Amino acid sequence: MTEPIRLARPDVGEAELAAVAEVVGTGQLTMGPKVEEFEHAVADAVGTAHAVAVSSGTAALHLALLALEIGPGDEVLVPAYTFPATANAVELCGAKAVLVDVDPDTFNLDVSSVADAITPRTRAVMAVHLFGRPVAWEALRTAVPREVALVEDAAGALGASYRGTPCGALGVAGCLSFHPRKIVTTGEGGAVTTDEASLDAAVRRLRHHGWATLGDMPAPGFNYRIPDLLCAIGIPQLARLEELLAARERVAGWYTERLGQHVRTPSAADGDRHGWQAYVVQLDRRDEALDVLRDAGIEAQIGTWALHHLAPYADQGSFPGADHAFEHALALPFATATTEEEVERVTRVLTSL
Repeated sequence: MTEPIRLARPDVGEAELAAVAEVVGTGQLTMGPKVEEFEHAVADAVGTAHAVAVSSGTAALHLALLALEIGPGDEVLVPAYTFPATANAVELCGAKAVLVDVDPDTFNLDVSSVADAITPRTRAVMAVHLFGRPVAWEALRTAVPREVALVEDAAGALGASYRGTPCGALGVAGCLSFHPRKIVTTGEGGAVTTDEASLDAAVRRLRHHGWATLGDMPAPGFNYRIPDLLCAIGIPQLARLEELLAARERVAGWYTERLGQHVRTPSAADGDRHGWQAYVVQLDRRDEALDVLRDAGIEAQIGTWALHHLAPYADQGSFPGADHAFEHALALPFATATTEEEVERVTRVLTSL
């Protein structure tokens, strides 16, 4: 029987095992010194003054928006093609997630559509570096009034860069995820990165019930803390960030070499570095390809969601770019440990259609 090929596999091993054992031995399982160590490593990797580790990428999005005091009556522009957490975080603040179409070639925000969607109520734009491809930042910044905050959903873009600046350091705040499909994982977890001391302080309060200091709670907050146990996994992961990204670049190269003449393959713009959270191609007969791959024991899935096809966001009109991406995008098996033989097997199936 042919060995199945998994969609994704976290790259964890002895270093992570030893780090977890060390924390278990201390008895300090919840938020403690490993969280602070991990935060310093995240800030160093992104190049920001601050990083606040939280329980998930969704928590990072939620807290970044709340720290910007976004709430009822406000609008936040969100790509119509993205994981629903991006829009959900806006709605959970009491604000309105206003969908904006995407460029079907890059999967990222269509800048001209952003400019058209700005209203006096617009407080922020959620700029998603989808699957690790950096947003065209200068064009986006030019299209948006200075008073509108640019918040990066960099959940899949740790290690990516726009013209030499790391994703997560471009906007007023960056939101990272450490889910097992991401390049660096803590199992579950996220972080908010920023150069703004006031935002850093607000996110820290909000993740820990609203406490500013012991006995001082200016406003209610959440339990969005991340434990030492999980940060212990992330610390050796971050130390290997460049190694992990180089491995993903190598796997992406194998795919592109074999599939470039058959399907639309992903890439970054000249001068940018892709973060390679996933390898997502576009092809006709996507659903047929998905079924054939699965029948061959190969895990694959759609790229992500066109939000206007989901009930909470179904009343905002048509988004042809998002529809095209939703109908054509296919995520292939992709991990640092994906072998060339596995890539060859995947591509044989795809090119036989």
